[in-house]
Order: sequence, then structure tokens, then C-alpha cells
Amino acid sequence: MSAPTAFTGARIFDGNAWHENATLTVRGDMVETVDALPSSVQKVDFAGGMLVPGFIDLQVNGGGGVMLNDRQDVETIRTICAAHAPFGTTALLATLITDTREITAAAVEAGAEAARRHVPGFLGLHLEGPHLSLARKGAHDPALIRPMSDADEAALIAAHRKVPHLLTTVAPESVTPERIARLAADGIVVSLGHSDTTYTTASAAAAAGASMVTHLFNAMSQIGNREAGLAGAAINTGTLHAGLIADGIHVDPATIRIALNAKNGPAGIFLVTDAMATIGTDMKSFTLNGRLIKRENGSLRLENGTLAGADLDMISAVRFMHRTIDLPLEEALRMASLYPARAMGVENRHGRLARGSTANFVHLSDDLDVLGVWIDGQKVFGPEA
Repeated sequence: MSAPTAFTGARIFDGNAWHENATLTVRGDMVETVDALPSSVQKVDFAGGMLVPGFIDLQVNGGGGVMLNDRQDVETIRTICAAHAPFGTTALLATLITDTREITAAAVEAGAEAARRHVPGFLGLHLEGPHLSLARKGAHDPALIRPMSDADEAALIAAHRKVPHLLTTVAPESVTPERIARLAADGIVVSLGHSDTTYTTASAAAAAGASMVTHLFNAMSQIGNREAGLAGAAINTGTLHAGLIADGIHVDPATIRIALNAKNGPAGIFLVTDAMATIGTDMKSFTLNGRLIKRENGSLRLENGTLAGADLDMISAVRFMHRTIDLPLEEALRMASLYPARAMGVENRHGRLARGSTANFVHLSDDLDVLGVWIDGQKVFGPEA
């Protein structure tokens, strides 16, 4: 058994509470304790700052100049994970936007191989589409959107046998409650999104087993005076977790505050980046399904102005929630770690620093700059990484 390493000299946030003058002890890839400094251990002494649980991003389309839609292999997934690590992300779902059956199958095989090779930071796959609503397609290719068939349902269940964690975004208009129930019973996390559905239909999908809503307020029916839509169902339904793109572009800050105050639990709102290939690069444009996407003024847009993902990383989202939305820092951190872990059902290993959890953590400065990142107990970013 490997000798433990003790990390000390920084405030520690364990996912629930702060610890002052405490030590994070890691043995191999697991957390042993958050407690007093043990004797006879290798010691890493920080000169201040804070240690926090690693961030978990459930919607990552690309990074490091590559997109999963463009190339479906292990190296693409490795590049995406590595591009997001310097921003505090220690676990992510590589996301495939609506594409052909062949490309979807290739992405599943790449995810299976990435899991076998234990690619640092790879948690699983998010298949966003193709079973969406044309009325709320966003940047998804309308030619590839279709209702879910028996073969599509079987393919999703087969994919779940190959990847450790599988999330799929569907529109209730394209997928029946019976199909949702079967997918959820198999352990697939079903998220509602890119949908023009009514509140009643969204509620029926949640009752059937859907447990998440994709990028709250974006590409969905909105809250109206006589129809609450999918946005209303996301906020009012206690079993629906909801991802939020917190960049000040996708959702107005006032709307974010209203949603946070109104959200029924126990499910909560968590942060996602919806990041594209640009993260970790100086790229000014790229293509998605043959369409040009331009990077300008902090956003990514098709030539017709439609938002196409986000030019956002997780630490920037945490800063936005803390500094612009005025959330307490610990709550902003939970939105980036504990809450997405809960949404995926992996909070026993991720999103917190406690005995038995995976040793994924981030060293932040008091100004919320990322100073170091550890995945499975190994330093992947920072001095001497």
C-alpha cells in the first residue's frame, strides 16, 4: 500500500463546510481524512489559499482545439479533459451534439476505450440529441433530429453497458414517458432539453424518470403567465436537477437569482460550461457539422447569431456566481462540484473531500485563481505537474 501524502497550509472546503488549520490526507487515489496532520507522512505545505473539491462538468463539447463531433477517439477525449483541467475540472462528461448514428456509435466506442485506459478526468458521455425538438434546435443540425425509435432506445441501453456514466438529453415531444422510464431504469440519466414542451408534459417525463434539465432557460419553452413550460417545470419540480451556463450571456443575472430563490428541492441547480473547442486556445472560429462558429465578445455564435455552446470554463463560472450573483463562495463551489455529482448519482466518490472519496481537488488562491489541480491523487496542473 502506498504511503499517504498530507496537504496542509490552506483552508479546506470539503463540499459542505470549511476547515481551518486542517490537513487533507490522501493515500493513492483516495481521500483518507480531513483532520490533524498525521505523523510520518510525505507533506505538501501550501502558503495559503484553499483546497476545494474538483469541479465536475456534465456538458463539455470540446476543448484544446478539438470537438468530439469532429473526431471520436481516445486522444480527442484525452485532449478535451486535459484542456479543462487547468480551470479546475477534474471530472467531465465528453458531450456529443446531435450527429449521425455512425458518429454516435464511434463516440460510444471512444468513451468505452477512454474508460478502459482511465483517461484522467473522464467521467463518461453526454449524448445531447438527436431526439430533440425542431422548434428549439438551437445550434443542432435540423436534418439529424428525429424521434426516438426502438433501435435508438436499444442503442442507448447498449451504450450504457460500455461507458461508466451515460447522460442523454431528449425532448419529451420526441421520447415517450415509457421510453424514458426504461432508460432511467437501466441507470441512464435522462435530461430534458431542446424542447418546446408544456409544463404538464415535462412533469410527466419527470414522473417517468427524467431527473435533469439541460442548460436551464436555453433552448426550451419559457415561463409564461398561462403556461410554465419546461423552464417552469425545471424550477418547480423537486426531482429535476438543472444545469446552468453562468456566463452572463446565456442567462441574465436577474433571472439566475430568481431561479435560485425559486428552485424546489431536493434537486438543485448546478454549473455547466457547454464548452466548445476554443477552451484553452486562442481560436477565433471553428466548424460544427460543417457550419462556421465565430468566437466574439465572450460568446460563440453561428453566422445567423444563434448561440452555439459557450466560451466558458468552470472557474470563470464559479467566479461569476460568487462575484456577480453574490452567492456565498461555498455555495458557488457546491454548484461546481457537489451538485453535479448528485445529479449524476456519483456523490459517494465525487464532489466532496471525505474519507473514501476520490482524491480530485483544486488549490485556489484567495482571489480564485487556479494554482494546482489533482486528479486521482496525481497532480495534473500547477508547478512541477
